Amino acid sequence: MTKQSVTIGLSDPKSATNVGAVMRAAGCYEVDRVVYTGTRYDRAVKLNTDTKKVTSTIPLTQQAQLLDNKKDDVKVICVDLVEGAIPLPSFIHPEKALYLFGPEDGTLKQSLINQADAVVYVPTIGCMNLAATVNVLLYDRLSKSKQFNTDNELIKRSRDNNNRVKVRDA
Repeated sequence: MTKQSVTIGLSDPKSATNVGAVMRAAGCYEVDRVVYTGTRYDRAVKLNTDTKKVTSTIPLTQQAQLLDNKKDDVKVICVDLVEGAIPLPSFIHPEKALYLFGPEDGTLKQSLINQADAVVYVPTIGCMNLAATVNVLLYDRLSKSKQFNTDNELIKRSRDNNNRVKVRDA
């Protein structure tokens, strides 16, 4: 079985809150790394929103271009509201993927769309925010995967410290 590999690429994100929420999603869904371009995030990062300290285990690195350092066996998947894109419910995720997301106040560049192996969109009415879109994409990937854990041990490890609630035996 091929080892799955997931990288999230953010094109010039402007909101530290969104990047913090993307990092939290990256931790929840076992993303390997998050990369970003541009300088707006660096200016906004003074407000730290990485409440789970995910950046200590998942790298968050700035790159000049989103496709820098991409390995040949990794598929580029653009996620954006682009005419001709595949609706996410119909999309089959590759084992190794670099998912690219546009900025909160814009879209991915045509040059990135042209280099993509696939372009997908979430079929919502209106556009979602960046972090919400990353969460939905990663959940879709998980829900279509055969490699997820569904036992109570996962729940015990994942829930908040104040949560000890159980489903009552019927």
